[in-house]
Amino acid sequence: MYNSKITGLGYYVPDNVVTNDDLSKVMETSDAWIQERTGIKERRHVVRGEETTTSMGVKAAKIAIERAGIDKDEVDFIIFATLSPDYYFPGPGVLVQRDLGIKTVGALDVRNQCSGFVYGISVADQYVKSGMYKNVLVVGSELHSHGLDMTTRGRGVSVIFGDGAGAAIISREEDPKKGILSSHLHSEGQHAEELSLIAPGMGKRWVTDIIEENDPEDESYFPYMNGQFVFKNAVVRFSEVIMEGLQKNNLTATDIDLLVPHQANLRISQFVQKKFGLSNDQVFNNIMKYGNTTAASIPIALTEAWEQGKVKEGDLIVLAAFGSGFTWGSVIIRW
Repeated sequence: MYNSKITGLGYYVPDNVVTNDDLSKVMETSDAWIQERTGIKERRHVVRGEETTTSMGVKAAKIAIERAGIDKDEVDFIIFATLSPDYYFPGPGVLVQRDLGIKTVGALDVRNQCSGFVYGISVADQYVKSGMYKNVLVVGSELHSHGLDMTTRGRGVSVIFGDGAGAAIISREEDPKKGILSSHLHSEGQHAEELSLIAPGMGKRWVTDIIEENDPEDESYFPYMNGQFVFKNAVVRFSEVIMEGLQKNNLTATDIDLLVPHQANLRISQFVQKKFGLSNDQVFNNIMKYGNTTAASIPIALTEAWEQGKVKEGDLIVLAAFGSGFTWGSVIIRW
């Protein structure tokens, strides 16, 4: 049995900055209203027609591969987490394989929304620990801006989300006390519709139904979120799954050097920080700059934290996410 570790990190966000004041010009909102509820000041949106979920993922992946000190042909497997694929099918995993010019390795798409990167890391960890693969590329990438209701009707959701991508290389580690110590995954499908995008979907309303009805009031193809309900569940599940990971490894909150939570809402992160008695230096947040980039949020934040020297060898790093599904999870890492 091998252990696994993160050997390379990279991220990419579009150049186009969209501030809260910019949004106030197209919907009834304000900088103060958005910051009070979410902590977000700005986010990035792609320029339509210039970038895709895959193209952003490829840019992040190239950086991660280079930093891992490997050639692209040393990537044995690709895992791509997103809720906003380029196509309904095929998924973007194979598109990354094609666009990076990687040999015909396997490519797996993960559809766990905000928890997608944590789920992807968990899968990569098991592949490497089993000895099946030596280097696994895990990508989280999201292009939200094309699919948001950018009117007052949709402001409760649309002000939150941004575009971007992050990536990591998971490789073999001989020392069992270093690298990914454990991962913990959960789901609760009874609340699936509380944070969802219903159409187009085979079971409800397909594209042909939407076109035929041509209903200007139809909101089924825009994201829906029961904000207060999601918030209440998130703070509970975040806390539970972080504690689960610590207890699994005989650790306590005082052992955490850095918590990198999914950037869902700054208020959620602050609640969890207070519950575990962590200082500002022990929790990394960048939602203020990028908004919620769903599956991309943890790899973007982890990469920024590493670039800023906040992730050092020997540190205990905790990743945690909660989102649509509901799904949630944590990863405990000894860097």
